[in-house]
Amino acid sequence: MSTRTSIPFSRRAFLKSSSLASGGLLIGFNLFTACKPKAVESPMDLSSLDYQDFNAFIKIAKNGAVTIFSPNPEIGQGVKTSMPMIIAEELDVAWDMVHVEQGILDTQNYTRQVAGGSQSIRFGWDALRTTGATAKQMLINAAAARWGVEASECTVSEGVITNAKGDTLGYGDLVEEAAKLETPEEVTLKEPKDYKIIGTGKVNVDIDEIVTGKPLFGLDYKTEGMVYASVMRPPAFGQKLESFDATEAKAMPNVVDVIQVGDKIAVLAKDTWSAMKAKKALKAEWKADTKLESSEDHDRILKGLLNGNKFETLRADGNVQKAFAEADNVLERTYESPFLPHNCMEPMNFFAHVTDEKIHLVGPIQTPEGTAGRIAEMLERDANDVHLEMTRQGGGFGRRLYGDFAIEAAEISNKARLPVKVVFSREDDMADGIYRPAIKYRIKASVKDGQITGYHLKEAAINSNMYGLIPNFFPAGAIENYQVDVAKYDSNITTGAWRAPYTNFLAYAEQSFFDELFEMMEVDKIQMRLDLLEKVKGTTDERIQYSPERMQEVIKTAVEKSGWGKQADGVYQGFVAYYCHNSHVAEVADVQIEGGMPVVKKVTCVVDCGIVVNTLGALNQAEGGVIDGIGHAMYGQFGFDSGMPTATNYDKYRLIRMQEAPKVTAHFIQNEYSPTGLGEPTLPPAGGAVANAFKAATGKRIYKQPFMENPEFWRLSDQPILG
Repeated sequence: MSTRTSIPFSRRAFLKSSSLASGGLLIGFNLFTACKPKAVESPMDLSSLDYQDFNAFIKIAKNGAVTIFSPNPEIGQGVKTSMPMIIAEELDVAWDMVHVEQGILDTQNYTRQVAGGSQSIRFGWDALRTTGATAKQMLINAAAARWGVEASECTVSEGVITNAKGDTLGYGDLVEEAAKLETPEEVTLKEPKDYKIIGTGKVNVDIDEIVTGKPLFGLDYKTEGMVYASVMRPPAFGQKLESFDATEAKAMPNVVDVIQVGDKIAVLAKDTWSAMKAKKALKAEWKADTKLESSEDHDRILKGLLNGNKFETLRADGNVQKAFAEADNVLERTYESPFLPHNCMEPMNFFAHVTDEKIHLVGPIQTPEGTAGRIAEMLERDANDVHLEMTRQGGGFGRRLYGDFAIEAAEISNKARLPVKVVFSREDDMADGIYRPAIKYRIKASVKDGQITGYHLKEAAINSNMYGLIPNFFPAGAIENYQVDVAKYDSNITTGAWRAPYTNFLAYAEQSFFDELFEMMEVDKIQMRLDLLEKVKGTTDERIQYSPERMQEVIKTAVEKSGWGKQADGVYQGFVAYYCHNSHVAEVADVQIEGGMPVVKKVTCVVDCGIVVNTLGALNQAEGGVIDGIGHAMYGQFGFDSGMPTATNYDKYRLIRMQEAPKVTAHFIQNEYSPTGLGEPTLPPAGGAVANAFKAATGKRIYKQPFMENPEFWRLSDQPILG
């Protein structure tokens, strides 16, 4: 059994050593002359090098330069750095000689070219290691053949192969011979104890380009003859275009054309400013073809669903009604959350050039294959006609899964017969979003003879279609009588995945409920969680997805690292333990009262995500998830009035501010389990940890997000609240 320890990181150290953000599946890099005994000090021009293919991912030039292409989208979650680290580890080359390239959509050679669900490293782990190890073995075999020795007599270190006599050959010396060899059917992968690259901290491979402003993102893309499209869309969900007048817009400088595409009006211009300015000059008439919904409607509908009996039961263990009827005590609470926009730093954009020969697409997309397929189908073209290039993305969070903006660009280009780049303004981005759905949860639990005997979770959501995993998360398996029911209302407001779908709110609801339940039971909140997990050990229920042992370990480590129960007077703590995206997380929030208000000062976060590939990247994801979770739980307020969003920019939509971000200390459990998700798992527990700490500090519980919608609720003195 592997030994486990925690790896501490401080926020200050992280900020000093720089950050990592990425996202993509396979990786491309150049190993320059690390493949030879002497390494050059600066990158060489790779454009004219003669490469030999090893496979779809790795190419090696005669001078030893190696390129490995990254097929998956880079959205800021770190895989464009961590995935090359995995291949470089098994290929056995020096990391400081690595260069990364972004691949294009290639359905023949790559699978799962998707950025979503925090699954890229998890699904790519074995394949990436095998890719690197296979290329290394082919190079070893080529060296052995040249020397006339057995391959087993050769060793490798940082791209240099050595035989028993001490003779050496660099990878670049063997590229032609190795490329002609048959691919080994089996290769030996490294043991974790032998890792030199995996488990270390590496800076984002794109950091120099990002800092110096070199073209990387979709908004940076330009090509000859390209025009920019600013699109007027229906101002309210449920409206259709009736008529429009573009006379004034067409007369404005640099405007190329104005065209109608369905219920949208696209202004094409030579630059974004001209396109956006001309769009404001359009005169359009809209009509409603269905009810224009408001948040008041949604609130009433969801409450009605919770009070009704039209549920789909996702899991039912035992008999919860019998448990409630026989209970000594029953606790029931309802929790509410609003819609939320994604608000990626880079607004939606995409380039398309549709010709008779091909469909050329370029831009930031989390689902390149699915989007390309939808565009080919829409245009009634063969899928092979589509050539899609992925750019780095300034945030995704689920919004770029859907590709509506790419489809829109292709549709406009097809009609205009021009190369077109659609660019959203911030207002476009927030008003025409695919939002986190509004959800209400009702949780009921029964207690008999000091034990939890029943647990019933009811969900009522707008357009809910992603709750399949929820019934098998904790406390499933820990409570004999356990039931999960769901109901939904089909709305014309578009909803979809938002960072850590559903768990982003459910974690707060359940963990806040547990805190109150344990207070009612007058039991230790930590020990009760450990006791419940103890009941799951040895289960034969294959539906259970979390590990009780690993969850117990993060709980115990969080207690230790946070100084739980040992803080100075005036420091109030809230505890949460949660499982999602295949990872186990525990968080403790420290709160103090300042100016009569509770203020989050620190969060201690403990994560078990298996082997940590890149410690810097892992820290970035853990910290970012915590702060994002706190920010949206406390401040994110968004809704609809007659089908129109209540906010379309940051003057009305509140995000967490820099001075409000607490100190975050992350600890990673060190073990030899295969890596699991990390881009999302630290977000869901954050809101619950803060809510429980606020209760400890103020004596008040709140059942609705955002917590600070009514700051007067929390104020404990007559001191004014500073905005």
